[in-house]
Amino acid sequence: MNRKLIFLDVDGTLTAPGGVEPPESALKAIKRAQELGHKVFLCSGRNFGMLGPLRKYGFDGGVASCGGYVYAGDKVIYDCPLTEEQKQKVISLLSNEGVSLSIEGKDYVYSDELSEDFIQQNEQRNEYLLGMIDAVWTGHSTKLMSEYDDCPIYKVVYTCAGRDQLEPAIEALGDELKFIVHDFSEPGCLFGEIINRKFDKGSAVRMAADALGFDIADTIGFGDSQIDIEMIEAVGTSVCMDNGSDFLKERSDMICPSTDDDGIEWAFRELGLI
Repeated sequence: MNRKLIFLDVDGTLTAPGGVEPPESALKAIKRAQELGHKVFLCSGRNFGMLGPLRKYGFDGGVASCGGYVYAGDKVIYDCPLTEEQKQKVISLLSNEGVSLSIEGKDYVYSDELSEDFIQQNEQRNEYLLGMIDAVWTGHSTKLMSEYDDCPIYKVVYTCAGRDQLEPAIEALGDELKFIVHDFSEPGCLFGEIINRKFDKGSAVRMAADALGFDIADTIGFGDSQIDIEMIEAVGTSVCMDNGSDFLKERSDMICPSTDDDGIEWAFRELGLI
């Protein structure tokens, strides 16, 4: 049996959106796969600090901040924060347009208080969107923007009412940074991420495979949303959760049951990992 290197997205894949506890069936499947010689990595948009509640389960490594920080065990494989100029420009341009911001260092997330208006729209918004807003602005490792200590920033998450609020920043920085609007956004409430064009989940998969000596054909990726597309395209075998977006399902090799329907365990069995 060939050893496999497995990459698991977190929100909507390993856990519920914004969640920190995977289903017991998934944890048992991951542990059994590791006992059989496979390696299992987290592969998330969350920063290293936000992955803290999951790291205790003994993953072999992880991709944090959508590929900006990649590690295997205690070894750092890749570390690429925004430049000081990029950080200052994107914060200034978006703040001037009234965009709610959450900036992600390695260990902490620093969030403003403008998102409260969006969180209070709970009767108007879908559960996935509200879960993500709540996790980013009030979840694990989150501090107030006023507590920001000028540490390096890997990614910016935003919530705003309309795309026009993003345009000044896109015009100034679009060649250097990707401005992603997530497909679970809704009219009047856009949720997205701003990521350096130097990396993505796909480049992180290739770096991790190379560092651990795996052929890319022996990699497997699990995801659920458009932010996972580069990972899905990079791995040897791609899996989309049934609760995932149609966009990703159309581009994946396999669709497995939803996160809360023991989908990870089902897929591990189907793929011969356990």
